[in-house]
Amino acid sequence: MTSVPTAVHDEQHEQARHEPPITMVGPDFPFPYDDFLAHPAGLGAVPPTEHGTEVAVIGGGLSGIVAAYELMRMGLRPVVYEADRIGGRLRTVGFDGCDPELTAELGAMRFPPSSTAFQHYVDLVGLRTEPFPNPLAPVTPSTVIDLKGVSHYATTLDDLPDVYRQVMDAWNACLEEGADFSRMQRALRERDVPAIRAIWSDLVEKLDNQTFYGFLCASPAFASFRHREIFGQVGFGTGGWDTDFPNSILEILRVVYTGADDEHRGIVGGSQQLPLRLWEREPDKLVHWPRGTSLRSLHEGRHRPAVTGLHRTAGDRITVTDATGDIRTYRAAVFTAQSWMLLSKIACDDSLFPIDHWTAIERTHYMASSKLFVPVDRPFWRDTDPRTGRDLMSMTLTDRMTRGTYLLENGPDRPAAICLSYTWSDDSLKWLPLSAHERMEVMLASLGEIYPGVDIRRHVIGNPVTVSWENEPYFMGAFKANLPGHYRYQRRLFTHFMQDALPAGRRGLFLAGDDISWTAGWAEGAVQTALNAVWGVMHHLGGTTDPLNPGPGDAYDEIAPVRLPED
Repeated sequence: MTSVPTAVHDEQHEQARHEPPITMVGPDFPFPYDDFLAHPAGLGAVPPTEHGTEVAVIGGGLSGIVAAYELMRMGLRPVVYEADRIGGRLRTVGFDGCDPELTAELGAMRFPPSSTAFQHYVDLVGLRTEPFPNPLAPVTPSTVIDLKGVSHYATTLDDLPDVYRQVMDAWNACLEEGADFSRMQRALRERDVPAIRAIWSDLVEKLDNQTFYGFLCASPAFASFRHREIFGQVGFGTGGWDTDFPNSILEILRVVYTGADDEHRGIVGGSQQLPLRLWEREPDKLVHWPRGTSLRSLHEGRHRPAVTGLHRTAGDRITVTDATGDIRTYRAAVFTAQSWMLLSKIACDDSLFPIDHWTAIERTHYMASSKLFVPVDRPFWRDTDPRTGRDLMSMTLTDRMTRGTYLLENGPDRPAAICLSYTWSDDSLKWLPLSAHERMEVMLASLGEIYPGVDIRRHVIGNPVTVSWENEPYFMGAFKANLPGHYRYQRRLFTHFMQDALPAGRRGLFLAGDDISWTAGWAEGAVQTALNAVWGVMHHLGGTTDPLNPGPGDAYDEIAPVRLPED
């Protein structure tokens, strides 16, 4: 529900504040990545004879840059290939002709505090965060929920009709009855690995074939279609979730268990600063490389271009061809781009992966997503409407074309930005044929029905900027979202960093990225799988972790994801 973080009742949420924090450690692979990163022993070491060994890192998004940064710290020489710009779906853009401090987040724009491994790097490079103006969040001046032509203005849940609290209570009951919610959250807070694994093992076996919508329908609490419809259009935490209804309920449980939908924060100045600062950063503690070395300096200021070919060659090597025709061969490589790139944009041979992994790549289901931002002269929405005494405009959730509208401030009377529309899947595809200006016109008309006396256009000071991730040639989708029955495929991709059981000719190439993780769409998954790949490369080259700080591969046998039967 929009106003009740992590889908708990108000009194439960207050009690939770005095308990250990919820983090994205689990439920599938409850490895403490945050503790691993914070340990003074470091992430491990390779033999001195391997110092300076080149490792290809394909993809310059967050996962690729984190992997490259940590491989460099170990004394290896990462070679980063990127088709477009450093950052991937951490994409911060400006508005032509406007204040350069006024930006739009076309990709990730809000991050939960439970993303503790991600936060490690945010802190490392000295970035600041601030609360994000989600629906009914404390930092959000007001929220309007507009369904079926009827608008409700609210600053708290109590301002909404009672049916919204009924929907919230139904969701809470649904989670308790169907997913052992409180017990799982307690286990996650306490990092009680046996309890996490026991609860989740039962649920994976029971729910892998269930959709999000089917899970709701199976609950007596959601017997009312009206309640299910409102829940789909208004959602919980960040807005409507009906576009997720066809997806596996396991995907949704991972979000709510770990508080990924709760208390979001944005990065001041834009999220793309994180990978860019890691690219530039000169670590204090480096193995092999002289002080002052950075990823940028190792690349003489510029990453390698797009990868066009990826093959296995004699001696268990991985050969990379880039867009310039340059061909280089490596003993190890990390692939962090969207996995569908291996099916279309990159010429590959079947020997790159075992056939079951190719099947998993082909079955990966990506969500579409679109955004459109406009710059405005000031946060005019805080003006008081003389007719109603309310804010002139509010953060808006609606069943109209815009779906979610977010108001983004930079201080009183300073230029600001409006995310006129943030949509997913079918709602996103509706925008696909339209230009940025055409999209803006439709959105302004839609919002004009909700705010008939507000002239939004009068405040616009520059051209709109937009993205449809499904139409981006190096992405073809925003993020992975498993369908029912996809758990086995996701397990194959996530566990690919454990390669000792593979034939020698199938080792050395490691998958990473948020679509490889269990928490796709969240930067935490990108970081966690990058660290898995770093461990995999280190192990492949004969390295080890310090016994005081075992890595994800060292702990694997104790915490390996549930294996479902395949016969």
